[in-house]
Amino acid sequence: MSLSIRLSRGGAKKRPFYRIVVADSRAPRDGRFIEKLGTYNPMLNNDDENRVTLKKERIEYWLGVGAKPSTRVHRFLANVGILEPLPIPKQTKKDQPKAKAQELIREKEEKVKKEPEGEQASADQASDPVDSSSEGGASEESQKEETSDKKEDSA
Repeated sequence: MSLSIRLSRGGAKKRPFYRIVVADSRAPRDGRFIEKLGTYNPMLNNDDENRVTLKKERIEYWLGVGAKPSTRVHRFLANVGILEPLPIPKQTKKDQPKAKAQELIREKEEKVKKEPEGEQASADQASDPVDSSSEGGASEESQKEETSDKKEDSA
């Protein structure tokens, strides 16, 4: 018989309340259990002392016998200091781009690294054409304003 320390739900609809129980792993979630070891009330604030209540001596006994806590109960026990916290799982590689996309990203980074060296020499030459292009852009805007003024006058 494999034992587990887990949560058993109680309370009304939309008002959860959990008992921390030792139960046979094959028993239903809210069904038969061996012993009640504490309570968990998620409706209370995080800093409330009654949010999680535990019987430490009995929990240590059941852990010694071989009961395995669920992940949520394991977190509660780690917060109290009975167990070591669970390790943080490593991020999967599914969120990363595929191999070809990674190669393209590396190539772009290399180009960006090479550009700052070449920009210093070409910055002096490129300053004059940039000014002339900005003037051309201003004239296009003024032409658009004139056409919109004509349309308003005719209306």
